[in-house]
Amino acid sequence: MSRKLQIFFFSGTGNARNVANWFGDKAAEKSFDVQINDLSKINRKNVSQPEADTLIGFISPTHGFNFPPVMMYFIFRFPKAYFDNKVFIINVRAGMKLGKIYFPGLSGITLWLSAIVLLIKGYKIVGLRSIDLPSNWISLHPSLRGNAVILMYERCKRITDKFAEDILNGKKNFRAFFDIIQDVLISPISIGYFLAGRFMFAKSFYANSLCNKCCTCIHNCPVKAIKLVNDQPYWTYHCESCMKCMNECPNRAIETGHGFVIGLLIITNSYILIQLWDYIFSSVKFDWNDPLFRAVRSVIDTIIYFILLFVSYRIIHSLKRIPVFKQIIEYTSLTKYNFWGGYNPKKIFAQKKVLKF
Repeated sequence: MSRKLQIFFFSGTGNARNVANWFGDKAAEKSFDVQINDLSKINRKNVSQPEADTLIGFISPTHGFNFPPVMMYFIFRFPKAYFDNKVFIINVRAGMKLGKIYFPGLSGITLWLSAIVLLIKGYKIVGLRSIDLPSNWISLHPSLRGNAVILMYERCKRITDKFAEDILNGKKNFRAFFDIIQDVLISPISIGYFLAGRFMFAKSFYANSLCNKCCTCIHNCPVKAIKLVNDQPYWTYHCESCMKCMNECPNRAIETGHGFVIGLLIITNSYILIQLWDYIFSSVKFDWNDPLFRAVRSVIDTIIYFILLFVSYRIIHSLKRIPVFKQIIEYTSLTKYNFWGGYNPKKIFAQKKVLKF
């Protein structure tokens, strides 16, 4: 068994980073030479060829039932194996807790696509595991409360430690195979999110009136996806929706434009636009129930939506300088209200004095 460990991780709010550190701690206890690499802080295009006795791990959150592009592109560019290098892959999923019941997240194609790519490159897969840490996608749902976060973290640390023990002792652990049926079933959503859905998330963030231009979000963004436009933070299409900016803003000034996104969907699906579409294509002799024609129409609808999304995001970003318009945008966001909350486990652990973050 190798006595060197290299872990590559990507993390927004710290979930995947903590799993990487837990695994690294177990390896250090067994006298492994441990190197943990944060993808946001290394040259991802120039990674050295792994040495012969190195165990390699990839750990990343799950975004839209995929690995985020920053991790996937890294795996695609990762050097081919010239030795018998062993690899394990962990995806951190959006877990939930209701009462005493822990609900797992969904993986989609995260582990399977990565494993296939690495197998083709000549690596030997020895472990595939999902870890269900608290969901941090507060754009979609209210944040989990403190005790639930702590209990989920403690549970996931035990699961990670067990997985690490197996891998570090030379065993194989493919717990992810228990989820393969549901992963296959939701794989079309994975593809749809990668091709289109993630861009909608990128264009849903904005800074509210509490923003004091400290630029913490810009400096700390792990993929440098935020810039200043009109003296306001502006989210580009490079955004990975990792929620780091929203959950770590010192003034809680970053919100999701729920009203903006819903309003745009209503407009693009309005009766007027539907009638206009039908009028334009009424002369085309297609069977409206033909699956091929409906698929083409759906693709065109999606393209139109994203063109409108990009243009309207630019316009609204400029209009936010008008106080009345800015208030309308802010008060139609669910993240504006205290009941929605935020996800910051580091602060929770500091208050409760539990776990190492």
